[in-house]
Amino acid sequence: MALSTSSSVTLNINGEKHTLSVDHRTTLLDALRERLDLTGTKKGCDHGQCGACTVLVDGRRTVSCLQLAVASDEREIITVEGLADGDRLHPVQQAFLDLDGFQCGYCTPGQICSAIAVIEEHAAGWPSAVTEDVRPEAGPPPLTPEEIRERMSGNLCRCSAYVQIVQAVARAAEENRTETEETAA
Repeated sequence: MALSTSSSVTLNINGEKHTLSVDHRTTLLDALRERLDLTGTKKGCDHGQCGACTVLVDGRRTVSCLQLAVASDEREIITVEGLADGDRLHPVQQAFLDLDGFQCGYCTPGQICSAIAVIEEHAAGWPSAVTEDVRPEAGPPPLTPEEIRERMSGNLCRCSAYVQIVQAVARAAEENRTETEETAA
């Protein structure tokens, strides 16, 4: 009896379900780009080292070049194409635009998806390698440039727009914090 080398998967991408038959070795990145024409997610190193292919899977940042499509079955996947609300950009996208957080733009989709997760992880109180007080009762540390750089360290920018990227993440985090406080009041 021969084993099947493909499976049918349902990928829930940007709120839309896509059912595909994929080879078991197909990465999420290749399914997005080659099968679904969602080319905002970029193929950089194809080894999980540059972050250009970062997407959000169930709200967590994931390098899609290392995630198999079959492991993404029925998961909530958000790509850069799914972040805007109509003509209104996501606050992180707007901050990157306003502060020139990109140069060539190749790494930008992955940087933006990662930044969204960084802001959420920080707000949830997750420590990073540079967080001084990691006790849960200490709450989120200040989101300093050092914290942002550490948390974004899995995303490389070959054009070196790092200063603007850090500024864009800081601005979007502040807007998120202000919006959260206003909603709670």
